[in-house]
Amino acid sequence: MSTQTAMLERRISPARLSLRLGFPPPILTSVRRLQVAVLGVALVLALSACEPAKPTATQREMPPPSVIAVAAETKTIEQEASFVGRVVAVNRVELRARVEGFLKERLFKEGQTVAVGDVLFMIEPDQYEAVVEQRAADLEKAKADSQNADAQLARGLELLKQKNIAQAKVDELQAAAAVAKASIAQAQAALNAARLDLSYTQITAPIAGRVGLSSLSVGNMVGPSSGVLATLVSRDPIHVQFPVTQRDLLAARQQIAAKGGDPRQVVIQVRLPNGQLYAQSGHLDFVDVTTDQTTDSVTLRAELPNPDGTLVDGQYVGVVVQSGTPESAILIPQAALQIDQQGLYVLIVDTESKAQVRRVKTGQSRGAEIVITQGLAAGELVISEGVQGVTPGQPVKAVPPQSVKAETQP
Repeated sequence: MSTQTAMLERRISPARLSLRLGFPPPILTSVRRLQVAVLGVALVLALSACEPAKPTATQREMPPPSVIAVAAETKTIEQEASFVGRVVAVNRVELRARVEGFLKERLFKEGQTVAVGDVLFMIEPDQYEAVVEQRAADLEKAKADSQNADAQLARGLELLKQKNIAQAKVDELQAAAAVAKASIAQAQAALNAARLDLSYTQITAPIAGRVGLSSLSVGNMVGPSSGVLATLVSRDPIHVQFPVTQRDLLAARQQIAAKGGDPRQVVIQVRLPNGQLYAQSGHLDFVDVTTDQTTDSVTLRAELPNPDGTLVDGQYVGVVVQSGTPESAILIPQAALQIDQQGLYVLIVDTESKAQVRRVKTGQSRGAEIVITQGLAAGELVISEGVQGVTPGQPVKAVPPQSVKAETQP
């Protein structure tokens, strides 16, 4: 029996033998070990996810971002206001024909500068010269008739002394002499009118300036009904007119008076269509005496030098009105301004080289700069470029604009 029992035990599998002896089979033991390992890995991953990520060595060594910072500067500026105005020539003349006739000659080039008295157009004068000659002859005849009447009157007076003529006849001779003298005056007036018409055949420049386009060419019939032949405008000096509301005008007057200024010393500058300021400045010389009822505005006029003819009659320009009283103000680049729900602010670099928020209030703009009325002190570093990658409280490396330009130059 022992031999059979041993053989039977050898045939039993290790798994069954384990069950017999009260131990788990080897396969089940391996599965359980795998499950435990998987649960351990999952637990480790879960615990690692709950812990905050530690910065790497590369992240800890990243330098602070570089920004361009400029110092807020105190500059002397003048208070100013901007308007839209129109250039108006001081003198403007529309040249017209005063007598009828064929246009014989045009004695100027369009756009030419002319002086007072220069002949610009010539109308055929022949018929008017003939009229002058006729009126001159009429005058000579009137003078001869007057001499004859005076002589007849003198004889009549001698005969009247000798009582060889009636008093009535002498009265007639006196009347005839008076009529003859009146005929002389009448003939003289007719001659003057004829000479005046003859002078109108030459259309001359009544002012100095530039003459514009000619509306009619030589050979056309012209006269008082022909309209404007050409326009002549003066060039230097020039006027600029611009409307100002009553409210703005009163505020400006009060502001200037409070500073002890003179309204007549207000400086006027013109901004050209290309955005540049005109080189010459002027002063107010007229304030209109009436108000436009539709806009409640008053027309102001300034006079400016215009030696080069830069300003042209009828041109639209910008008008910059300066109070003439300089004031100190803090200016920064407009690019430094930022805005959020709370309003305007800038980022400054503090003494610890960290970016900080400063709420500011602004005034008028001066080209690429803007006036800061509140929130900044002179000398504080304001970040003008690179603010997009900066958060408040973050360390930054402030670089002046000159350094950036030097690095970019080859």
